[in-house]
Amino acid sequence: MEIILPSLAERLKPLRREKGKTQKEMADFLDVTERHYQKIEYGHINISATLVIKLADYFQVSADYLLGRKDEKL
Repeated sequence: MEIILPSLAERLKPLRREKGKTQKEMADFLDVTERHYQKIEYGHINISATLVIKLADYFQVSADYLLGRKDEKL
């Protein structure tokens, strides 16, 4: 039986909405264009470990949670 883990894209949007942030605000925080952020959130591109860590710190969750390796946020 194959286990399918949630992707970064599936975890990112709910976290952003919980904080009440727009895609534009997140793009500004990451110093990327809004379109680039949208591609991250839709799972169309991979991001660097540096950005994963920056997002994990911002949302106060573990990188493993963001990457779908754990279900616990911390």
